[in-house]
Amino acid sequence: MNEEIIKRHNAVVKDPRDKVIHVGDFTLEKNARPYIARLNGLHFFIRGSHDRWLTDANDIWRTKIGEQTLVACHYAMRVWPLSHYGSWSVYGHSHGKLPAEIECPHCHKKIPTGKQYDVGVDNNNFAPVSLEQLKVVMAALPDNPNLLKRGDKDDQGGTQEEAPGTPQGPG
Repeated sequence: MNEEIIKRHNAVVKDPRDKVIHVGDFTLEKNARPYIARLNGLHFFIRGSHDRWLTDANDIWRTKIGEQTLVACHYAMRVWPLSHYGSWSVYGHSHGKLPAEIECPHCHKKIPTGKQYDVGVDNNNFAPVSLEQLKVVMAALPDNPNLLKRGDKDDQGGTQEEAPGTPQGPG
């Protein structure tokens, strides 16, 4: 299976300068370097529940790609940094098993989970999700449930027009 994942990865990530964000559980092996060396791209790792080989990695990471804020974490979240300003969330861990909406046990309303997606390879034909593919997915998803509309006040008294800046990620 490892050979097939490497082949599929390199079919999507062709440019050695392409940035690849791994959202955890990259390998159970103690040494991931032999695998990483065979994968195209510049690799950034988010710590997962099985990444004991990682000694220096973030649990959550955010960056801006153009005007879009992207938040990466191993675990799915109901809200995430800047979700109320329309940021996207990518995660792994759940193996494609999380529903696109959640039913409230109190009122039984369907609550959409917003602009978030499981980018784990086991949810995506054992291949990475390209930025172009992610844009298509996010365009089809509903807005984040906590999205502020123009003029709405956030919990710090700011408005949607005054969205705070987002720090740049590595690279």
